[in-house]
Amino acid sequence: MSPKKKKNTVIAVCIQEPQEDGSSMNFGAIDGDNLRFLHQAFITDTIINASTFQETDIRLYYVDSPERKKLVKIVTDYITKQTKDIEPTFIKERFKKVKLEKERWGIRIEKLFDDCFKQGYENVLVIGSRTPTVSIEMINSALELLNDSDAVFGPTPEGRYYIIGMSGKQHLLLSQFDWKSPTIYHDVVDGLKEKGLKWKELDIWYCVEQIEELEMAIRDINQLRLQGDEITAHETEKVLERIFSKLEEQDL
Repeated sequence: MSPKKKKNTVIAVCIQEPQEDGSSMNFGAIDGDNLRFLHQAFITDTIINASTFQETDIRLYYVDSPERKKLVKIVTDYITKQTKDIEPTFIKERFKKVKLEKERWGIRIEKLFDDCFKQGYENVLVIGSRTPTVSIEMINSALELLNDSDAVFGPTPEGRYYIIGMSGKQHLLLSQFDWKSPTIYHDVVDGLKEKGLKWKELDIWYCVEQIEELEMAIRDINQLRLQGDEITAHETEKVLERIFSKLEEQDL
């Protein structure tokens, strides 16, 4: 049983499976171990950015399987050793790992929200594991909007989510929605409207799942560096440099 929360707000990072309700990560030549390393970097970057919010707890949700346990251990051990971007007490005081049964995405997200609210959190913000370029500023905007609304959403260009948050309680049973549907964003929003609830929307952003989105992420990482942001997607940048170097050597 997880200990009761210490903060009013939690950022819940939920690790997505390779094939998840109609979506997957497919980067062509980046496959096998390289794809696993890249996904680990995505997760690490998301946790590091989330950790900068001192008044929030961070909970990492993952499917209870040997492969996912290994991934979580690698990520957690790596973050524990970090000193530059992570406070020394973060893992011990504000970070928890939570196992979930392997079920549909909508069911897992519903159980995630239910678990967080049962722990006593007032605000729950959920981020998936394919959004390494979601910056600290974007997370901050989501948290601020959530303080003044029943729900907050970050839509993707294809009509899904990169962030979803609720305050007070779980206002909708997310397992009842078809998360493979191209209209899932509007379906959930319509559900809130029917209940007369107040919701806010973030700027459109993207999940990194296909080659085109990986190219967008690389461009955005370069732009972030020009703007002086050295934290967002830092691990992703390092892993991509190693992967591209290996691929270039193979072509020689």
